[in-house]
Amino acid sequence: MSGAKGVCPAGARCLRRTTLDGGTGKKQVEANVCVTMEMVQDALDQLRGAVMIVYPMGLPPYDPIRMEFEDKEDLSGTQAALSVIEESAAQLWWAAKELRRVKKLSDYVGKNEKTRIIVKIQQRGQGAPAREPVISSEEQKQLMLHFHRRQEELKKLEENADDSCLNSPWADNTALKRHFHGVKDIKWRPR
Repeated sequence: MSGAKGVCPAGARCLRRTTLDGGTGKKQVEANVCVTMEMVQDALDQLRGAVMIVYPMGLPPYDPIRMEFEDKEDLSGTQAALSVIEESAAQLWWAAKELRRVKKLSDYVGKNEKTRIIVKIQQRGQGAPAREPVISSEEQKQLMLHFHRRQEELKKLEENADDSCLNSPWADNTALKRHFHGVKDIKWRPR
């Protein structure tokens, strides 16, 4: 919270307890209860009451929390304004599949309760969202630099691939064997 800088420890505990005890928390998930707008509104009312207890004089008019409580928050010109999608125009995507509202999530991911998925929201009719890159741009730059250096090394090795030295007597890998057998200067040619 932006105004929580000057809050006494008891006030901070009150706000923390209210946020943790809100009606839309972990208990609802464990109880397998769907969150409704009434539950969200009730949690907001509880937060509003806790803020009134901690700040009896009220929050300043420019405070984002007060603006949110009064539905006066101005998002124009921000990234948040561009990303607001109405519920009726929203479409959920996971693993390049559209998640239909009439189906349960378990139809898509199975019955394992420990499964975690990342869902993307798109405007209806825009199709599947773009896939995220497998590696970051910095990792890609490092990889390209490594491949470029490797190519330069291979070019230098190709330039130095002079095979004329292989016909030299010191490059003969059977010379030692022939020396010990005593057959070093024998030439075979037809007469």
